[in-house]
Amino acid sequence: MDFILSILYHAIQIYQTILVIHIIMSWFPQVQQSSFGRFIGRIAEPYLEPFRRIIPSIGMFDFSPIVALITLQFAMRGIFALSTYF
Repeated sequence: MDFILSILYHAIQIYQTILVIHIIMSWFPQVQQSSFGRFIGRIAEPYLEPFRRIIPSIGMFDFSPIVALITLQFAMRGIFALSTYF
């Protein structure tokens, strides 16, 4: 069980990195339109979309990725807490 939780923990860490890359790429539209940018977008957008529906943008600022990253942090803490019991 500990092995599975470890894999899940590391997968969430990798996904957080992908989200941060996606957020940084949103500041550079030419990079976002590249094949790498579209690939990262296909991975990140399905997770970010529900947060965007719930949290409206304030002006030109979109705070939903921050909430999405915080949610992943809570998931990682939960996995870590579970791993201490097994």
